[in-house]
Amino acid sequence: MSLFRYLTAGESHGPQLSAIIEGLPAGIHLAVEVLNADLARRQLGYGRGDRMKIEKDTAQLLSGVRWGETIGAPVTLVVKNRDWENWCEKMSTLPGFRDDSIAVTRPRPGHADLSGAMKYHHSDVRNVLERSSARETAVRVAVGAVAKALLAEFDIRIGGFVTELGGIVATTPHESQETLWQRAAESETFSCDPVAELDMKRAIDAAQSGGDTLGGVVEVQVVGVPPGLGSYAQWDRKLDARLAMALMSIQAIKGVEVGIGFDAARRPGSRVHDEIFYKDGYHRTSNNAGGIEGGMSNGEPIIVRAAMKPIPTLYSPLRSVDMRTHEPFEAAVERSDTCAVPAALVVAEAVVAIEIAAALLEKFGGDSVFEIRRNLAGYREQISNA
Repeated sequence: MSLFRYLTAGESHGPQLSAIIEGLPAGIHLAVEVLNADLARRQLGYGRGDRMKIEKDTAQLLSGVRWGETIGAPVTLVVKNRDWENWCEKMSTLPGFRDDSIAVTRPRPGHADLSGAMKYHHSDVRNVLERSSARETAVRVAVGAVAKALLAEFDIRIGGFVTELGGIVATTPHESQETLWQRAAESETFSCDPVAELDMKRAIDAAQSGGDTLGGVVEVQVVGVPPGLGSYAQWDRKLDARLAMALMSIQAIKGVEVGIGFDAARRPGSRVHDEIFYKDGYHRTSNNAGGIEGGMSNGEPIIVRAAMKPIPTLYSPLRSVDMRTHEPFEAAVERSDTCAVPAALVVAEAVVAIEIAAALLEKFGGDSVFEIRRNLAGYREQISNA
């Protein structure tokens, strides 16, 4: 079992989103401003909806941190929902506020609505959509920021950018990862291609005018990962498998690839596998594997991509069926975005950071940053002589 694990709780229009993280070592430098920076990034991006005008997400650290450092105890995070004051009766935990007249009975195609209602025997789809909502990712981004802070203690850095949006593919310049991340940070679509960005924004505007939505592809990169995280020995310890599961857990993600991914199936082996060289250590001149071979990190930057489908809540609703009458209707409309691909990038960075942090702690585990740093240094010395 991973030494690092977390649970989240909370509904989209409930009072707050919460998370408890266990397994963090003592000595991580952690300030709430670091968490809030990523929460603010998640709310940015061209094509976001009205909810982002209401919420201004900030995190609270309620346990496990003292004077700006983790103490080895479980960390509790909370992100308040500002819109709660408008929903306190509709989402009350008390039986006296029950009002079946406001039940949502028209499930939206592409959402968890219908399957969730059947699974949990709900007649009100709101019981499903409140928890299945991507609003849950706000607190996961906060957890990811904690994981990033842990990784930063060992000079492991994470960033990314949008590579495709609405069928428009961005060109990635041949520059360092940090330079690309900075380019993306200055872009409204979180891409590195200013020409493609203009086309992306026009596509979002056109989709919004037509009551439609757009998806895209995000790329996350991790720099500074030592070789040997993960394992080939068991299926559930493979690093790429764990990253794929984490990315697929993000709402609306429908595909994941590592390195050149599906393109590897279209090339001969001579143009896929990264040749190995040695000069003051092992290295490769290409990274088609995306930094992972045999389920383990190989020392090259880890590169993963995730494909996000268009958000299924459309302002020009698709057809559905009322669960009470079984009569055809247009699906219910909940407040939503035209495009949330840039936000998905921030969430993808978070879940990747969490999995890399977990793998790091499994390999070099200790009760403090000091102990882990010592273990990592010893390992680096060991493999330098391999």
